[in-house]
Amino acid sequence: MKAVYRHELSSLFTGLTGWAFAAFLLLFAGIYTMAINIQSGVASFEYVLKNISFTFLIIVPVLTMRSVAEEKKQHTDTLLYSLPVSMTEVALGKYAAILTVFLIPTLVISLYPLILSAYGPLYLPAAYGALLGFFFLGAALIAVGIFVSSVTESQAVAAVLSFILLLVNYFLTSLSGFVSSSGLASLLAFSLLAMAFCVLVRLRTKNSFAALMTLLAVLAVLLLCYLFFEDRFAGLFPAVLEKISLFDRFEDLTEGILDLRTLVFYVSVAAVFLFLTVQSMEKRRWNE
Repeated sequence: MKAVYRHELSSLFTGLTGWAFAAFLLLFAGIYTMAINIQSGVASFEYVLKNISFTFLIIVPVLTMRSVAEEKKQHTDTLLYSLPVSMTEVALGKYAAILTVFLIPTLVISLYPLILSAYGPLYLPAAYGALLGFFFLGAALIAVGIFVSSVTESQAVAAVLSFILLLVNYFLTSLSGFVSSSGLASLLAFSLLAMAFCVLVRLRTKNSFAALMTLLAVLAVLLLCYLFFEDRFAGLFPAVLEKISLFDRFEDLTEGILDLRTLVFYVSVAAVFLFLTVQSMEKRRWNE
């Protein structure tokens, strides 16, 4: 794992990727600090972090697009498979390297509240609570980006897919407002998600029977739940969309409330997508 970590970290800073990422994040952090805290005189650094969270839509796909996809394209991933390490260690090494690149500008940004507090009142616990949430949000999104990179051989495709996935999540709460709150609408929405999931199962496993059986089982469970608990399905799908919005949860942290459940949610998302990354890499390993 250490060897993978050092190699990945070196490659990120040997090229422009790591430096461009840090510069882009610090640029927007500086612009919004100037606009919000200095020019407008707002004594809340949390609003800066809230406003620059949109930069993840750009910097995460760029930072993660080559993590696995480029090695698959160049067929250098076969070297990883020959190493005496597990795919879990490889995935964690790559993830830790990218997380380190993200940590460096975050540590620089952590100095901003201290500097601002020297010129006026600033509630530091709220500022650093939001900064902690900002880092955990980035950690979760990076795990998503690495997973997307592991399912394709093209950096461009990985970047585009990551951008689309993060963009949908960014506007998830707004999109939930367009979904009917009726129980039947929630049932249909969950059924469509089940179908989409089973299509992915078919594409990844090449097993039509397993995908069909999974779909029928999920649809049967949904239908039974709807028949016995119809009243609970009312507004359920929009509520679920709001709950799984990573960006919406971060906005709660910028209101000065450090909710540990949000941090646990971010860690859980990162763990799930790293697990999926390992499975994707294992599948390719055994197909080689």
